[in-house]
Amino acid sequence: MPAHTKGVIYALCAFLIWGICPLYFKLLTEVPASEILTHRIIWSCVLLLALLLGTRQLYRVQAVLRSPRQLLNLTLSALLVAGNWLLFIWAVNHNHLLEASLGYYINPLFNILLGMLFLGERLRRLQWAAVLLAAIGVVIQVVLIGHLPWIALTLASSFGIYGLIRKKIPVDAQTGLFVETLLLLPLALIYLFGIADSATSNLSLNSSHLNLLLLAAGVVTTVPLLLFTAGARLIPLSTLGFIQYLGPSIMFLLALFYYGEPVQAAKLVTFGFIWSALALFSWDGWRRSQRLRAASV
Repeated sequence: MPAHTKGVIYALCAFLIWGICPLYFKLLTEVPASEILTHRIIWSCVLLLALLLGTRQLYRVQAVLRSPRQLLNLTLSALLVAGNWLLFIWAVNHNHLLEASLGYYINPLFNILLGMLFLGERLRRLQWAAVLLAAIGVVIQVVLIGHLPWIALTLASSFGIYGLIRKKIPVDAQTGLFVETLLLLPLALIYLFGIADSATSNLSLNSSHLNLLLLAAGVVTTVPLLLFTAGARLIPLSTLGFIQYLGPSIMFLLALFYYGEPVQAAKLVTFGFIWSALALFSWDGWRRSQRLRAASV
C-alpha cells in the first residue's frame, strides 16, 4: 500500500474516532466530568508507558526530564490540554455538543491568528477574509442570542495555544503526551482517591462494566493521537487540513440528529459563516499547495 494511502487512512481513522468519541462520553453521564478527566489522565499514562517500554523509546522521556525548559513548557501544555479535555467532556454530557463542534471548526482559524501573533506569519488576503467571516458569525450570535459562544471559543483557544506551545517543543507526540500525563498524574490520583466523593469515585463499588468503560478512557485518548501523528508524517498538510473537518462534522450531525440538541436560527447563521470561512480557508490552502507543487516541478 502506498505511503500516501496509509497516511490518509490513519488520518481518517483518527478524526473518525475523535468525531464519535461523544458516544463514549455519553455512556459515562453518571460520572462527573472531573472524574472522567482523572481516568483519562491515569489510564493514558499507563498505556503510553507500556507503548514506550514496548518500543524501547523510554530514553526519550529521560532526555525530556533532564531539560527544565522542556518540562516547564510541557507543564503549561499539560494544564491547557487537561482544561480542554475537561470542558469537552462537560459540554458533551451537558448537551452542548453543537457548541463543542463549533469550537473545533473555529480551531484552524484561531491557529492562523496565533501564527500571525507569535510566529511572525503573514496572513494572505483570503485568510484575512476567512477570519473576518468567522468573526462576523460570532458577533451575530452575540447580538441575536445575547452571549458569546464561550464553550466553542474556549475549546478553540485552549487547543490552539496548546498546539502553539507543543510546536515549540522538540519532542515527538507520544513522548510529549506521556510526559504531560505523567506531570498531571499526581493531581489526578490525589483528586480521585482523596477528594472525589461521588457515587462512582470508589472503583471497588462500581460495576465491572463501568470500570471497563473508565479504563477505556486511556484508549480513547491515546489511539487517535497516535493515528493522527502517523498520518501527519505521510500526507501533505493541505490533505490533513481537509480531513480535520471530519471530526467536528460528525459531532455536529450527532448533536443534531442523534441527540436532538435544540438549535436556534442564530446558531445556524453562525455555523454558516464559520463553514464559509473554512471553505475559503481550505480553498486558499489548496490553491497555494498547487502553486508550490507547480513551482517545484
